[in-house]
Amino acid sequence: MVAPGFWDNNDRAQKHIAKLNGLKRAVLPVVAFRKKVDELPVMLELVEMAEGDEKEGFERELSSTVQAMTEELDTLEIASFLTGQFDRNNAIFSIQSGAGGTESNDWADMLFRMYNRWAERSGFEVELMDVQPGDQAGITKATLLIKGENAYGYAKAERGVHRLVRISPFDSNKRRHTSFCAVDVVAEVNDEIDIDIPDGDIRVDVYRSSGKGGQGVNTTDSAVRLTHLPSGIVVVCQNERSQIKNRAAAMNVLKARLYEKKLDEQRSEMEKFYGEKGEIGWGSQIRSYVMQPYQMVKDLRTGVSTSDTQGVLDGDIDRFINAWLRAGCPRHRNKDIQMEDE
Repeated sequence: MVAPGFWDNNDRAQKHIAKLNGLKRAVLPVVAFRKKVDELPVMLELVEMAEGDEKEGFERELSSTVQAMTEELDTLEIASFLTGQFDRNNAIFSIQSGAGGTESNDWADMLFRMYNRWAERSGFEVELMDVQPGDQAGITKATLLIKGENAYGYAKAERGVHRLVRISPFDSNKRRHTSFCAVDVVAEVNDEIDIDIPDGDIRVDVYRSSGKGGQGVNTTDSAVRLTHLPSGIVVVCQNERSQIKNRAAAMNVLKARLYEKKLDEQRSEMEKFYGEKGEIGWGSQIRSYVMQPYQMVKDLRTGVSTSDTQGVLDGDIDRFINAWLRAGCPRHRNKDIQMEDE
């Protein structure tokens, strides 16, 4: 940073500073934790030398310190698993309702709320890129951009089919229903990868935004839908009033999904999440949310479960994400996968 000419190219300088800050966030907490470990023998000596009430006070302080360090170590351990090529990037989060009409649309809306709450709890910023409301209730599809350090590293654990079992509020006979929704997560890559998409491979459709209106939101043809003809991947963006900005954002999402699809094709032993997804239904779910006849959320990949269904639906899903990261899913080890030359 002190080298001559460092600030001649502001964009390049900002990238270097961002990389430096990322390295500091990774290293400095470990250095600080090591200092606390080095201080423990001194605290233990004080406990052994003290007597009476003073000894009990030192014991309580030592116990609380160790407890806090245990929680801190857990956080450091989870962070150490985020070593994928794009783990530090923002995450493009998509929710798609399965078969079942209004019931599945409502379940998609519940997941939409859950992930927004989780992002807020985690200190991430959420930007709504597209949402398609259901005919009667809920949503059929939504795309979010979750911004923050390691957003993709954590969010990728949610990729898969989610199953809900409950008494349907839309059934006058109060019967139990099962609903499914698919969640896709890809990293926002921007200019970090080189994906060449010929103009002839893309069909561009523009239309009026489907928001709730007001202040010109849905009075101009600003929404953009990109269809990648060879793969069939469709991307929609309508959060901006400018058609140009929506197209640029949609193109970034399309590049990210094409890149992820290319990685998937090289992982022949892994389940495909892009391209042909298969049925959003039985046999493919990663997590079950049961609200009737008992209360339980269980992750079928790791076996982690909880009876606090309301807490989970309010965004408390870190237990599932952390367990999945600890399980060491090889899917996110992008550094071990070499992309073939064109």
